[in-house]
Amino acid sequence: MKDTYSLKWNLESLFPGGSSSSEYSAFVDETDAMAASLLSDLRGSGDGTPDASKLSEWTGKLQASLARLREADAFVSCVASQDMSDKKAVAWSERVQTLSAKLKQAGDLYDAKLGAVPDEAWEQWTREEVLADLRYLLGERRESAKDKLPPALEAVASELAVDGYHGWGEHYNTVVGRISIPWEEDGESKNLSVSQASNKLDDPNPDVRSAMSAKWEAAWAGQADLASDALNRLAGFRLKLYGMRGWDEPLREPLRMNRMSRATLDAMWDAVVETGVEPLKKYLSLKARLLGKEKLSWHDIEAPIASSQAKIPYAEAAEVITDAFSQFSPNMAELARTAFADSWIEAEDRAGKRPGGFCTHFPLSMMSRIFMTYSGTPGNVSTLAHELGHAYHDSMVKEMPPFAQDYAMNVAETASTFAEALVSDALLRRAESKEEKLALLDDRLQRAVAFCMNIRARFLFETRFYAARASGMLEAEGLNELMVAAQKEAYDESLEGWHPHFWAAKLHFYLTDVPFYNFPYTFGYLFSTGLVAVAEREGPSFSERYDSLLRDTGTMTVEQLAKEHLGAALDEPAFWREAVARSVADVEAFAQLIES
Repeated sequence: MKDTYSLKWNLESLFPGGSSSSEYSAFVDETDAMAASLLSDLRGSGDGTPDASKLSEWTGKLQASLARLREADAFVSCVASQDMSDKKAVAWSERVQTLSAKLKQAGDLYDAKLGAVPDEAWEQWTREEVLADLRYLLGERRESAKDKLPPALEAVASELAVDGYHGWGEHYNTVVGRISIPWEEDGESKNLSVSQASNKLDDPNPDVRSAMSAKWEAAWAGQADLASDALNRLAGFRLKLYGMRGWDEPLREPLRMNRMSRATLDAMWDAVVETGVEPLKKYLSLKARLLGKEKLSWHDIEAPIASSQAKIPYAEAAEVITDAFSQFSPNMAELARTAFADSWIEAEDRAGKRPGGFCTHFPLSMMSRIFMTYSGTPGNVSTLAHELGHAYHDSMVKEMPPFAQDYAMNVAETASTFAEALVSDALLRRAESKEEKLALLDDRLQRAVAFCMNIRARFLFETRFYAARASGMLEAEGLNELMVAAQKEAYDESLEGWHPHFWAAKLHFYLTDVPFYNFPYTFGYLFSTGLVAVAEREGPSFSERYDSLLRDTGTMTVEQLAKEHLGAALDEPAFWREAVARSVADVEAFAQLIES
């Protein structure tokens, strides 16, 4: 590994010129023309049953257009995230949303055509060898067409969503960009962006954490009315559309998108409550004792337990991650080396960036880009490993047809949290001092708290918010009350301070691509915990089976995936109880180190 790597990503190799790129403009224009041509062909095809050759033609054109849309969307998400004041990027986001709506209309018409094919003709067409990787997905699309509005009405909804539904999502980004948090450090006064300020919330100094948490809460309170407008409108749009489709359950869409049954979701949450809460409460109590407190507040959970914390240089993080990956899979290690060496990663700590982290894939270029703000904390290293796990997953499906590359969020989070676990396990194995081991166990248990308590609080909040929103809009104060109630239940009253405006501060509530952007994280974390256990039992040979599992994530339900590759039944409690128990097993080791 090199001694230094660029903290800025390279977007020029994709489309030179950023949001002013003439190549990007031409690419979007060409994609728009392709989408328009396909949509016109589908609209003009009449009501008769299409023959096999026409179905195959539409299948190829729709997949090609979708791959180009994903390429365009990935690029604009990068340029918009690196500079929230880039107005051209905002305009491109709207253009891409309009293109997406056009392709959604084409997709709805295509699905309706699939639904009209008689069973006998369907069986004959889908037996064609070229469709081998698409049989499940084509059947899935055919069935989903029967559960929606007629294509013309779905098209109207898609058109209106650009300036309505998606427009409110973009409005939230504008709200975030307005926030500037005053801060004094080393005798210097400055204003921090949201992404910079968030790194202060887990500072080793408790006075810094406390001061920033107060400023953080105040900053979001100052924008709460605007954020609540956006959240209410997003939920209102979804509920109205669900009602028109005859859907009476807001979870129907996210469960379908995640290819997951309600029985599996319930089994997972039941196991978290029954097996995970009490051990995690013990951990939170032990950590509070280490920090000299009776109970932790929300901003203390991710605080380091040492009074000071050595920063981990970016190049060192790259080496740690690559070495950990290499212990499991040479392919994963090579992917990480490429990402660092070829500047796939935007990690610079500077003002103007949006908060959070993500990995986005460019299906035509067959590469990924990773976004985060790196300040040298162990949590930053975990985030980097997490996003590289996403990039590896994308590398496993890049040769698949575009339909089959569209895997669900819950299995996407499996690959990312599996990568995190590899890094954590490697660090723990080589740790020598008690202090090192305590810090590493603390980091692992922080993740268990995040996925089993924090994510559950988000799920409880959003479930109850949708139930209340069906009767009308909620003001910011009502959202605060729902948020605190959900946090108290998920953490079982184990904290002394809560985060009322978490609903405003968390981007995930405002994303329009995926509703209920919460429970898939817990699924991925616990499912990956089970995969780590299998990897330990099986040894090096499991890496090939892992790659096969990742390649199948876009072509199976999660229940089928687990049955095929692990022999596990996800809609029954046994798998989840074992996974939760394993995820909280570090509590006892943490306690023993404290007492020793």
